[in-house]
Amino acid sequence: MSQFRVNPIAGADWAVWGHNIAFTNSAAFMVIVLGALWLFMMGGMKRQLVPGRWQAAVETMTDFVNNMIESNIGEKGKRFTPYVFSLFMFILAANLIGLFPLAIIPGLHAFTVTSHITVTGVLAVMSFSIVLIVGFAKHGLHFFKLFIPHGTPALLVPLIFLIELVSFMVRPFSLGLRLFVAMTAGHILLDVFASFVIQGINSGTAIGPVVSVLSFLMIIGVSALEILVAAIQAYVFALLTSLYLNDAINLH
Repeated sequence: MSQFRVNPIAGADWAVWGHNIAFTNSAAFMVIVLGALWLFMMGGMKRQLVPGRWQAAVETMTDFVNNMIESNIGEKGKRFTPYVFSLFMFILAANLIGLFPLAIIPGLHAFTVTSHITVTGVLAVMSFSIVLIVGFAKHGLHFFKLFIPHGTPALLVPLIFLIELVSFMVRPFSLGLRLFVAMTAGHILLDVFASFVIQGINSGTAIGPVVSVLSFLMIIGVSALEILVAAIQAYVFALLTSLYLNDAINLH
């Protein structure tokens, strides 16, 4: 589990009001993710009449998120496109950068910031807070109608309201946990198969090389699956955020 350990890179003794504020490997990879996103966006904002590959890639990503917002929220959701796009791109870049095989260089190891519940939890709380702010700002106390489906019998209103309220309050937890668990499980699985490769080579038995080869093939397959999961999890997080915003805006 050492690949998930947060280690200070600088300022191990820095503290504010008794809280350590060291610059860690997690913070370093967040900076790397933001830098990569900045380069990606700057390289694709040339606004050429005939777009190059880079500009086409950026326009494809922006159109993808914009279409997601329009299909789930409608015209009223366009103001939230920058936030959902930033959320989607940050998670996607963080997931993919965490898969870089930097460990082939001694002393280096890629760090997946989305494999920590502290990061995914903050992203989930941000999205949930925006939903609450938008919902109450737009509808006031009528926002509570979200928890009473249209046509609910009067006798069932208290029970349905309670069930819907609990379901609504669980959203940030499920949103943060889903991404955290998916990324953590994938990396652990890769590490397990990698240990099988080493153990098979060092076993000194006839079946050892067979186990190593099969485990290595599994690493290749799981790595391809992890790339797919990295994209799917970013999409799911952005999609659920847009659906929650739709509830707040349209009060469905």
